[in-house]
Amino acid sequence: MDRQVQAWNTGDIPGFMEAYAEDVCFISGEERTCGKAVVTQRYQARYPDAAAMGRLDFGQLEVLAVGKDHAWCTGRWRLARAADTLAGGFSLLWYRTPAGWRIVRDHTY
Repeated sequence: MDRQVQAWNTGDIPGFMEAYAEDVCFISGEERTCGKAVVTQRYQARYPDAAAMGRLDFGQLEVLAVGKDHAWCTGRWRLARAADTLAGGFSLLWYRTPAGWRIVRDHTY
């Protein structure tokens, strides 16, 4: 997740998305977006430039093992931009792949 923050804060959405599995589903509000390519497009449409992306940080992280190959992570996010500051929470389901840990479900609110 540190790499995600670093990528985001340098305007690198593809780098941010490296943590996601190909079959990820992103759930926010009433919207559900599935598939890494579609989720990436969603981020690129909502955050088209560095000003829109702002500066991201995560806090209050808690990781719980769910078996040997899955983990559940909850926490808070904060996005500081020149015009405003957004904040909320998230719940991530991670699973271990041969390439490393990947997010398969992202519920952000």
